[in-house]
Amino acid sequence: MHLPKKGLRVLGIAESYSGKSQSTLAGIVMRKDLVIDGTVFARVTVGGMDATDAVLSMVRSLKRRDIGAVMLSGCVIAFFNIIDPEKVCAETGLPVICVTYENSEGLEGDIRHHFPDEDERLAAYLRLGERTSFELPGGTVYLRSRGIGTEDAGRLVSAFTLEGKVPEPVRVARICARAAHACFTRNDGSLP
Repeated sequence: MHLPKKGLRVLGIAESYSGKSQSTLAGIVMRKDLVIDGTVFARVTVGGMDATDAVLSMVRSLKRRDIGAVMLSGCVIAFFNIIDPEKVCAETGLPVICVTYENSEGLEGDIRHHFPDEDERLAAYLRLGERTSFELPGGTVYLRSRGIGTEDAGRLVSAFTLEGKVPEPVRVARICARAAHACFTRNDGSLP
């Protein structure tokens, strides 16, 4: 991946989740010059284990060869539906960067509390490993990356962050996910 390249594209994925049975994912393909040139949507089960498959489906459905990396707004979404960045990286051949914004002790206790008999979910969470803090002008972000070194992941996140500490691809994806989720919850829940 050539970071200085103006046309470098990232697929940013974020969710909108309101406690219903389904969460909406939006993906935004954004160039490094912040031009948007693609969108994709998916749904995942709240409290399920289908988030990785949804992300893979989103990448595949775009049928694009110009995406340089996948940037996720977190690896744990929709009430502990865990995205496996290692699998996404391996199956797509793309580097994956999970970005979170708050320091915490982790979610192991919460997973044990809400899913006491689900060893697979806890194992999936533990495989994510530790997060690495990275300083942006707008504050600290916490990264997990696969297929790209930590420093390059941080530089890529920085290159796509216009202000604050939320990179534009996931910020715009979150806005789109909220709008789409509102449509889904008003209608029958299927993709428009």
